Amino acid sequence: MCGSSPAIAHVYRGTFVHSTPHTALQILEDALLGVDTEGKVSEELNKLSQSCGFSPSEVIQLAQHEFFMPGMVDTHIHAPQYSYAGTALDLPLLQWLNTYTFPVESRFKDLEFARSVYTQVVKRTLRNGTTTACYFATIHTDASLLLGKITNDFGQRALVGKVCMDINNAVKHYKETSEESQEETCRFIAELLKKKYPLVKPVVTPRFALSCSADLLEQLGAIAKNNNLHIQSHISETIEEVNVVKKLFPDSESYTDVYLKHNLLTDKTVMAHGCHLTDEELALFRETGASLSHCPNSNISLCSGMLNVRNVLNHKVKLGLGTDVAGGYSASMLDAVRRTLDTSKVLTIQEPDYCTLSFEEVFRLATLGGSQALSMDDHTGNFEVGKDFDALRVNVAAPEGPIDLVQVDEPKVCDDRNIVEVYVAGRKVVPFE
Repeated sequence: MCGSSPAIAHVYRGTFVHSTPHTALQILEDALLGVDTEGKVSEELNKLSQSCGFSPSEVIQLAQHEFFMPGMVDTHIHAPQYSYAGTALDLPLLQWLNTYTFPVESRFKDLEFARSVYTQVVKRTLRNGTTTACYFATIHTDASLLLGKITNDFGQRALVGKVCMDINNAVKHYKETSEESQEETCRFIAELLKKKYPLVKPVVTPRFALSCSADLLEQLGAIAKNNNLHIQSHISETIEEVNVVKKLFPDSESYTDVYLKHNLLTDKTVMAHGCHLTDEELALFRETGASLSHCPNSNISLCSGMLNVRNVLNHKVKLGLGTDVAGGYSASMLDAVRRTLDTSKVLTIQEPDYCTLSFEEVFRLATLGGSQALSMDDHTGNFEVGKDFDALRVNVAAPEGPIDLVQVDEPKVCDDRNIVEVYVAGRKVVPFE
C-alpha cells in the first residue's frame, strides 16, 4: 500500500493507551505506531518495513516512564470567560450570568482585548492536553472569527460558535435583534468557511432557551440544517432554569422539546449540563442522536446539580466531558476527569446501590467519548488506523512533576505537568515554537 498511500513521516515505539468502543482502556505495551505525512495513524511497523522499507533505526523510542494517549476533547468551554476563571463563583447560574458573565462578554467587541484572552485560553488548553475544543465565543462576529484564526494558528482542532441571543434584560447592550443575530450568524459561518482552516469549523450557537426568542431558535435551526452544521447550547443546568423555560414555552412538553420543535436537536448537537433531564428527555436525545457534555466542575461550583452519568450511558446517549470555563474554574480536562469521578462517588454515597463510574470509563469519556459527542470520532479519539494522530506524550517522571515514582506498574495520567508534547493531526503543537 506504500505506493498509493502517503509516505510515513514518523514511527514510534513504546506504550500506547487508548479506548475503543468495546474496551474502556486498552494498554498496548512495546507497540509500534506509524504516522504518515498527512498526520494520520498508519500501519504498524512490521507492515511498514516490508511494504515501504522503513528502517528500524528511524523509530522514535519512548522512554521507560513515557506513554502516548489520545488528545483530550473539551466538549464545552466559554473562551471569553477564561478572563475571570477561578473567581466570581458566589452566585447561582442565572444571577451569575447577569452579574459577571454578560458584562465581561460585552467587552469582546474590543478586538485587542479579545485577542489577548483568546490567545491565552488556546495556549493554556493545548498545554493542558486539549487537542479538540468546542468553544462558545460572544455575540461579536469579528471577535469570534478571531478566535477561529487563533485556534488555527496554534494548531488546535476546534468548533467555534458565535453566540446568539436576542433576549437579555440584565445587560441590555449585550444582545442583538433576532434579525441581526441571524444575519451575523450567516456572516460568521460564511467567512469562517471561506478561510478553509483545516481543523476549525463553525458551530451554530444559541446561548440557551432563556436568551433566545422562538423565532430566533427556529431560524438558527434552519441555518444549521441548510449548512449541515454542528449545534451547541445549554440545557437543564439548574432547576430554576428549567422552571423558567416552562413558563416561556408553555406549548412545549419539556426543555428538550423546546429544542426539538425548533430543529436544534440533531445528531450533530451537543448540549451542556443536562443535570435535570428526565428519562423521557434522554430518550429524545437517543432518538435524535444528540449528545450531552458533562461539566462537573461547573455543576458543583455553581451548585447547579449533579448529572447521573450512569443513567445517561444506560440510555445510550453520546456523552463527553467539558470544563465549562468559567462556571468551571479549571481549563484542564484532567480536572474534568477527576470531578466526574468525584460526582459519581457522591451519588454513590447518597445511593449505595448506584454503580460508580470507573477511571477507565471516565478516561474514555475524556477522549473517544468526547469525539463521539462532537461527531468527530471518524477523525480522532483513539489510535485506530486512518484517524488523525491527535496525541499526548506523557512522562510520569517529568522533572518538577507532581509525583514521586517508587514503582510504576502501568501508565497513569497524573497531572498536566506530565504532558511533555502535544500533537494534533500529526503536527507537534506543544512545546510552542
